[in-house]
Amino acid sequence: MTPLLARRGGGFGQIIGWFIRIVIYDIIVTGIADVLGVSRMVALFIFLGILMAIGAVGYVMKQKYSPGVED
Repeated sequence: MTPLLARRGGGFGQIIGWFIRIVIYDIIVTGIADVLGVSRMVALFIFLGILMAIGAVGYVMKQKYSPGVED
């Protein structure tokens, strides 16, 4: 049985992936803060609200168009 890190490409690859995600999220939050003229904390909550709205729409669409998948 191989360790989890070995199966997923190693720990270093995961660290690089996390840094890329953090940089992308930071750019998005900074952009929202600059465009709307709000603090970064408010922009973070706006970004999280947008992500939750996208998730909710995806959930509703999944339930509507494929009701028998999870049964």
